Amino acid sequence: MSEAAFLTDFHHVASFGATENKGVERQAATPEDKLSRDWFAAFAAQRDWEVRVDGIGNMFALIELVPGAPYILLGSHLDSQPLGGRFDGAYGVLAGLHAAQRVVERLRTEASTPEFNLAVVNWFNEEGGRFAPSIMGSSVFAGSMDEAKMLAVKDLAGTTVAQALEAIGYLGTDVRPELAGYAEIHIEQGRILEREGITLGAVDYSWYTQKLDIEVLGEQSHTGATAMADRHDALVAASKVVLLVHDVTAQFAAEALVSSVGQLTLEPNSPIVVARRVHLVADLRSASPQIVAEARGSLIADIAQIAKDHDIRINVNDFDVRDIQYYPEDGLELTEKVAANLGLEVRRIRTMAGHDSVAMNRIVPTVMMFIPSVDGVSHCEREFTTDADMLAGVQALSGVAWEMVHGALSPRRNAGTELFEVAAK
Repeated sequence: MSEAAFLTDFHHVASFGATENKGVERQAATPEDKLSRDWFAAFAAQRDWEVRVDGIGNMFALIELVPGAPYILLGSHLDSQPLGGRFDGAYGVLAGLHAAQRVVERLRTEASTPEFNLAVVNWFNEEGGRFAPSIMGSSVFAGSMDEAKMLAVKDLAGTTVAQALEAIGYLGTDVRPELAGYAEIHIEQGRILEREGITLGAVDYSWYTQKLDIEVLGEQSHTGATAMADRHDALVAASKVVLLVHDVTAQFAAEALVSSVGQLTLEPNSPIVVARRVHLVADLRSASPQIVAEARGSLIADIAQIAKDHDIRINVNDFDVRDIQYYPEDGLELTEKVAANLGLEVRRIRTMAGHDSVAMNRIVPTVMMFIPSVDGVSHCEREFTTDADMLAGVQALSGVAWEMVHGALSPRRNAGTELFEVAAK
């Protein structure tokens, strides 16, 4: 397929849920998400590729090259953050579809015999903006999250995942494909590639992630009639917790730890009522599990002191803990080989963010690649990557997919600790 065809498709998909400032609002299992899913299904159907939807809403476009063989899977996700960017996730899905088409076209003209079939995926709820936790669909596929529990997760309005998927027609029952490998390409969401003038990143490992589910419980009262000394204001205490989460990074070397509170809800949320309950989630990430553990310990102690000072209760629970994942050396070398053949400069790079590839790397040989992000911004409308960098990434993914369907990677030990298992769950 031509470069122009990819760009036309990419910018068309960016119109689904488009915002005034050139971003997208396409949270999981919303009507806007349905538009992108319908487009994915139509793209596959026009090429006579089989479409499957599994029990957690993951979509697969399957291309049979070797009857009965497992699949090499390409893809990412089409859902977005609230007021998110149009590149995050969607680029990887579009690149996967076009890379798959290029492999099919190349097989028609070259005398080669693939070992595996090829497929493209749109993972459900990678972002986790509407339904927590994030990376849900791929984690259920990989067996690290329970499907029934995830289907029962509710958004802030009380709608479950199952209800939301059913409402848009994507609560599937299809059998999940058997896999032999996975490859994903994504915008970096950082500044390293842009700063160094490098087109392609070969991701070698992911950061350790630890989230804290924090519930601050005070007492509801009148904002005008209650004496200051008699108040048990959950929001005041919660505001101090938010600052603690931000300030804990100063206890370590610069950029050794990142932390934030990105979501906060309060009850009853009235302008004339002292808040009785605040719920928030703290996100801690580092290349060092020890640093995260130390930060967590410091926060737990300081939060306990805040509860005591304000005479309220604060419940803190560990949530969504993810170990460091190392990507296979063979996959890194494959990316470097493909980049060299294409004349693209490449470097190894870590990912601080979570991706579907982190979940998939637990069960099959996985390749993860980055292309540059302008100014390193992401999860906002200003997110941007140039057409030239997107097109170079599609070339790279096409090359990696070609090699993988011909057996370039096979199931083997990951970081010398666990055998990959072919996913047939």
